[in-house]
Amino acid sequence: MQRVLDELVKRLTKTYDDRLVSVILYGSAAVGDHEGRFSDINVFCVLRDVTPRELSEAEPIFRWFRSLDNPAPLLMSEEEVRTSTDCFPIEFHDIQEQNRILYGRDVVSDLEIDDSFYRAQVEYQLRAKVLRLRQKGAGVMTDRELLLRLLADSLSTFCVLSRHALRLHGVKGRWQKREVIEQARETFGFDAAPFLTLLDVREERIKPEAVDPGPLYGKYLKEIQVVVDAVDRLEK
Repeated sequence: MQRVLDELVKRLTKTYDDRLVSVILYGSAAVGDHEGRFSDINVFCVLRDVTPRELSEAEPIFRWFRSLDNPAPLLMSEEEVRTSTDCFPIEFHDIQEQNRILYGRDVVSDLEIDDSFYRAQVEYQLRAKVLRLRQKGAGVMTDRELLLRLLADSLSTFCVLSRHALRLHGVKGRWQKREVIEQARETFGFDAAPFLTLLDVREERIKPEAVDPGPLYGKYLKEIQVVVDAVDRLEK
C-alpha cells in the first residue's frame, strides 16, 4: 500500500506542482484497519482550484488508481474545504480525526466543522444504505456467493455510520471494526452476531461456504434498523 501511495503522490505533484495544496490518507488505511479486497485506500486531495483543466489532468492518474481497485481520490479546492463542512460533516469528522498527511499542508486539523445537519446526514446515509442493500439483495437472494459478498462489502460502511451514530449519542467511537461493533452493542442494544460473522468472513476466520447468507441477511438488516431508530429518536 505504501508503494501505491508514494506513486500516487509522485504523479499528483508532477501534474499539479504548486497547485497541489495537500494529499491526505484517511479511512481504514490510515488507522491500520485495512482489509485487502474488502477495503479501499481513501485519499483526499486539496488543490488551489478545481476546474475542467485540473479534472482533465487528473484523468490518467485516477484511471491508474482505480485500476488497483481503489476509488478515485476526492478532489476539493481550498475554498470548498472551508465552506462545505456543514454539507459533509461525516466525511470531515472522519478525515479530521484519523488521517495521515502524505504531502503538503495539514488543512484539516484546525478546521471548524459545522454540525448543524450532522444528525440528519447520519440518518439519511443509514436509511439510504439500507434501501440500497435491500435493492441489491433482491436481485441476488438465490445466489449464495453474491449475497454473502454483498453483505461483506457493506460492513465497512455500516461500521462507519455506527461510529457516527455513537458520536451523536456522546460516545467517542473507536476505529477498529470489532471495537465499533462492541460499542454499538453496548449503546444501542443490538445483536452483534451478524456483524461479527461477516467480519469473520472478511478476515478469513471462517470459510464462506460455512455461512448461510439468507438468514444472515435478514438478521443483519434487523440489527442495522436498531441503529437507524436510535438516530431517528435523537432531538431534531
